[in-house]
Amino acid sequence: MSDETRPLLRVVRGNPSDAELAALTAVVAAASAAPPAKKPKPRTSWWGDHAASLRRPLHPGEGAWRASGFPS
Repeated sequence: MSDETRPLLRVVRGNPSDAELAALTAVVAAASAAPPAKKPKPRTSWWGDHAASLRRPLHPGEGAWRASGFPS
């Protein structure tokens, strides 16, 4: 079969209505036209993160020693 005579979609089981086939065709067409997903930005290490040096100033009080070890 050539590409022109070969169907884009083929129902192999069940009896879908015209509305169901139209919905399926719309979903497949939208998925094929969507731009490729962008790769997520690689996560940087806490050791190399310069934002940790820009934390809020520490204030004396209950639990202040514990808060000094956590990034803000």
